[in-house]
Amino acid sequence: MRITALTLLASVASLMGAAPAAADTSFVWPLEPRPKVTRPFDPPALNWLPGHRGVDLASHPGQRVLASGDGIVAFAGTVGGKPVVSIDHPGGLRTTYEPVTATVAAGRRISAGDPLGTVEPGHEGCPTDACLHWGLRRDRTSYLDPLPLVERPVIRLEPV
Repeated sequence: MRITALTLLASVASLMGAAPAAADTSFVWPLEPRPKVTRPFDPPALNWLPGHRGVDLASHPGQRVLASGDGIVAFAGTVGGKPVVSIDHPGGLRTTYEPVTATVAAGRRISAGDPLGTVEPGHEGCPTDACLHWGLRRDRTSYLDPLPLVERPVIRLEPV
């Protein structure tokens, strides 16, 4: 049985709980320059329990937010008093960005790096002037860490 590097990478990524991008899709950071992560992903034990369903990225009020990947804007509006933008990507992935005042509307097709809106201040627990909360889900049920979309893991194979 022959195992290709791509098969091995996909297997390792699925074991790590990563969200591998579709082969024809590349993802980028939602902020430029590359931001500092101020709060990491902390998944809940069960979907309805407490946890941190994404990562917080240091930013500043009014900073431009970019689409992390190709897709269609699924939502641009307010949820619980917070401005939110969500994008559906191929493979059942959805990224969410908050608090973001949208410059796009639901239904719009976008590409990685396209502007979505601007960061608003007031994200709870943010240690800087503003933070962007960036979340990732697969098929509406599984919360995932979005960082593997942009930080490719280094895999080293060692002799047995």
